[in-house]
Amino acid sequence: MRIIRGKYGRRRFSVPTNITARPTTDFARENIFNVIENIIDIEDSRCLDLFAGTGAVSFEFLSRGASSVTAVEKSAIQGRFIEKVARELGDTNLRLLRTDALRFIKDATAPYDIVFADPPYDMDGFGDIPGAVLGSNLLKEGSLFIMEHSKAYDFSTLPHFYQHRAYGSVNFSLFLIESQE
Repeated sequence: MRIIRGKYGRRRFSVPTNITARPTTDFARENIFNVIENIIDIEDSRCLDLFAGTGAVSFEFLSRGASSVTAVEKSAIQGRFIEKVARELGDTNLRLLRTDALRFIKDATAPYDIVFADPPYDMDGFGDIPGAVLGSNLLKEGSLFIMEHSKAYDFSTLPHFYQHRAYGSVNFSLFLIESQE
């Protein structure tokens, strides 16, 4: 796993072979972060990484100056790897929650500036996740929500849909909660 840019840019970490997550490719992550940075300021933002996997997205947010990142990952193997990388970086702005991301979405009480979700593509109920996030307390005016998915999904009819991006076989739907003024 490689952190692409920012204060931890170019740092590499060996992902254990027993991790079952499908990390976002470096190419797709680099491109989607360029898009994110043109929509919202990551620096000093509160970020949420749902289905964190290896934590690559979480560490990219931290590297680019996020004030805090909450990583939600229920797998103990992935959680230990995220903790190990955070220790090696010496970054204390990461909060790892080892819980079910769907339960976290349902029970959320505080909003984030940026929410990123990368669930397993074959997960039951995958197509319901964007609606659940959009209907939760995770977002507020000015929040950006990014959903990673395969080309089999089209979320463009959902409220607050902003744009779709594709990088190879990796697709992202972006939702922007705009001001009601």
